[in-house]
Amino acid sequence: MTVPLLKVENLRIELATRDGVAPVIDDLSLELGVGETLSFVGESGCGKSMTALAIMGLLPEKVGRIASGHIWFNGEDLTKADDARLRQIRGNEISMIFQEPMTSLNPVYTIGEQISEVLRRHKGLSQRQAHAKAIELLDAVRIPNPQARVDDYPHQMSGGQRQRVMIAIALACEPKILIADEPTTALDVTVQAQIFDLLRDLGQQTGTATILITHDMGAVAEMAERMIVMYAGRKAEEGPVDQVIDSPRHPYTKGLISCVPHLLDTLTDERPELTEIGGIVPSLRDFGKNECLFASRCTIADEKCRANRPPEAEFDNQQRSACWHAGQV
Repeated sequence: MTVPLLKVENLRIELATRDGVAPVIDDLSLELGVGETLSFVGESGCGKSMTALAIMGLLPEKVGRIASGHIWFNGEDLTKADDARLRQIRGNEISMIFQEPMTSLNPVYTIGEQISEVLRRHKGLSQRQAHAKAIELLDAVRIPNPQARVDDYPHQMSGGQRQRVMIAIALACEPKILIADEPTTALDVTVQAQIFDLLRDLGQQTGTATILITHDMGAVAEMAERMIVMYAGRKAEEGPVDQVIDSPRHPYTKGLISCVPHLLDTLTDERPELTEIGGIVPSLRDFGKNECLFASRCTIADEKCRANRPPEAEFDNQQRSACWHAGQV
């Protein structure tokens, strides 16, 4: 049995809010193998980014904490690691591409300086060596004329180029795990495809395992081997991508797949009606309740769903679903 590179066990993350303490992540478990791509899917506010921040050791100070559970990385429990150890791992062995590059890049430093900083801190390179490596990385992420662009500032680059710079920074130290948090937000469709192609190619070249956080089911189908569907801080469904998309076992997963727009039917000259999931994600004050939190939006929910939290049921091919009626979805 291969030991996973990353293993999250029964993770519970709590945030202090005006209404009291809320479990924004509730009893989450997952595994990530070497070189594997795992995708997190779900609406905004379901806990995808919060899980990533916990793995990176970047939960908001004073208001966020890991209440229970473990995050094992290469056999080391990161929940027990001190700040100095987390700084050694963060950006070096585990890296993250954040959602909006314009707010993640420092506007008063050149692109080259920001890439070089990571290399000097974690790899001990000299300023000249780091600068040369920064040019190599810009070339690797397919930025034209990297020798000239290395001295540009973030505002001199397009959104797609800034996102490529973020990828270069994240991959500078050849991390074992790359977390891509909605890496194509606010980019046009053509650039999105280029970024996803770049991530896939670089992952194959370096063997880096990837956690992809996205709303795009097409990107999940193309990029990932396994997927986890999150809802209200809980795992709704997990399994191989093809299996989950072809045969979803949770009403929420089925709803997300049904929401994907379809092209015009060339035979009937009609466009299928776009379905939607009624209602909204519950308030943080409702997170942690002993019930199915999707019940108020579900078309097959009954009293059992509203009275008891469903356990994870396992199906063929390692597919799991937290639904009392998973067999009839």
